Amino acid sequence: MSTSPSNPNPTPQPGSGKQDPATQVGSTPVPRPGPKPGPRPGATPAALAAKRRTPAPLPQHTPNDPKKWGRIDEDGTVYVRTAEGERAIGSWQAGTPEEGLAHYGTRFEDLATEVELLESRLKAHPAEAAAIRKSAETLQESLPTATAIGDLAGLAQRLDTVINHSETTNEQVKEEKARRREAAIAEKEQLAVEAEELAENATNWKEAGDRIQVILEKWKAIRGIDRKTDDSLWKRYSRARDAFNRRRGAHFAELDRGRVQAKRVKEELVERAEALQDSTDWTDTARAYRDLMQEWKAAGRAPREVDDKLWARFRAAQDHFFDARSAVNDERDREFATNAEAKDALLAEYSPLIDPEKDLDRARAKLAELQEKWEGIGFVPRNRISEYENKIGELEQRVVDAADAQWRRTDPAAQARAAQFTAKVVEFTEAAEAAEAKGKAKQAEKFRAQAAQWQEWADTALNAVEQR
Repeated sequence: MSTSPSNPNPTPQPGSGKQDPATQVGSTPVPRPGPKPGPRPGATPAALAAKRRTPAPLPQHTPNDPKKWGRIDEDGTVYVRTAEGERAIGSWQAGTPEEGLAHYGTRFEDLATEVELLESRLKAHPAEAAAIRKSAETLQESLPTATAIGDLAGLAQRLDTVINHSETTNEQVKEEKARRREAAIAEKEQLAVEAEELAENATNWKEAGDRIQVILEKWKAIRGIDRKTDDSLWKRYSRARDAFNRRRGAHFAELDRGRVQAKRVKEELVERAEALQDSTDWTDTARAYRDLMQEWKAAGRAPREVDDKLWARFRAAQDHFFDARSAVNDERDREFATNAEAKDALLAEYSPLIDPEKDLDRARAKLAELQEKWEGIGFVPRNRISEYENKIGELEQRVVDAADAQWRRTDPAAQARAAQFTAKVVEFTEAAEAAEAKGKAKQAEKFRAQAAQWQEWADTALNAVEQR
C-alpha cells in the first residue's frame, strides 16, 4: 500500500457525521446499530413509566481496540464492523494500515469522549436533563454515518441509556421543582399572613417594623415560584406593609399632636409654678404645688428635649419653695426646742400634784394650772408634737377617769335600782317563811328560789355601784 503525501487525512469534528474528503467512498449508509426496541406485547403504560423511572446504570468506558472493530483492505478501503455487517467508511492512503486503524480508532475515542461527557453532565447537572437528551439524540443520529472504528453499537446503547436517564431525570427534576414551588408558595403565604396580622394588630411599632423588614429579606431569598403566583403574593405583602406604615404613621402623627398640646399645657404649668416659688404662705402654696404636679402628670409628654427642659424649670421652682419652707421650719424647730424643755419642766412639777385618787378637786385645780401654763409656752418642734400631746393627755385622762368613777358611785338611779332588787329579796323571803308556817313546803321552796334570783341581781347592782 502506497502513501500519498499530497492527500493528508484531516480529522473530522467528533459527532459531525462528515467523512474526510480524502477518504470518502460511495458506500451506502447503514442503519444505526442498536436501535431502541419497541414496547413488549402486553406492556402497560404504568410498567413503561416505572421502567423509565428506574433506568439501567450508565455503562463505564472501556479502552477501544480498532483491530477488533474494523479493517483496511489492500486498496486502502476502510471498513467498520457493525451488527448488520461491514460498512465502508473511507479510504486510507496516508500510511500503514495500523496507522489508519489507529487514526479511525482515535475518531471513535472522540465520539466516546462526547458520550462520557454527556453521562457526566447528567449526573452532575440533572436540571440540564432536557438539553443533555437533545445532545444525546443528535449524537446518536450521527452514528450510522460516523467515520470511526470502534464499538458503535455500544456507543448507541450508551446513548440510549443517557436518553432514558434524561427522561427519568427530567421528570424527577420537574417533580422536585414542583415540590420546591409548592414549598416556596407556602412559605410566602405564611409570610404574607404574618405581615397582614402585623398590619392589623401590632402596637409595638419598633418591634413590628423590624419584623416587617425581616419578612421582606426572607421574601427576596425565596425562589422558584411562577410569576403570576409570585405577583399575587407580593401584592398581599405589599398591601399589608403599606397598611402597617399608614397605621404607624397615623399613630405617631397623633402622638405629635398630643405632644404639641402637652407642650402648651406644661409651659403654662411652669409659669404658674415659678409664680409661686417665693410665696411664704406655706400651707396653701404646698397644696397648690401638689395640684400642679397632678396636672403635670395628666398633661402627657411633650417632645423629649422640650419636656426635659420644662421639667427642669418646674422642678427648680418647686424646690425653691420647699427649700425655703424647710429653712423656715428648721429655724422654728430650733426656737421650739426651748419650749419643749419648758414643758418637760412643767410635767416634772405637776405630775406628782395631780393625784385624783387622793383629792379629785385638787387634781382638777392643778391640771387647770398646768394647761394654762402649757398653752402659754407655745409650740414644740414638729417632730415632737405627738409626743407632748400624749404626755399631757395622760394627765388629763387620769383626772377624767377619776371623775367618771366618782359620778358612777353616787348615781341615784343606780342606787335606787339596787334597793329595788333588795326589797324583792325581802318580799320573797317573807313569803317563803309564811308558806312554811302553813306547811306548804313546795310553795315555800318556790318563793326561796325567786328570792335567790333577786338576790343575785341585787348583788350585781350593788357591785356596779361600788366599782364606780
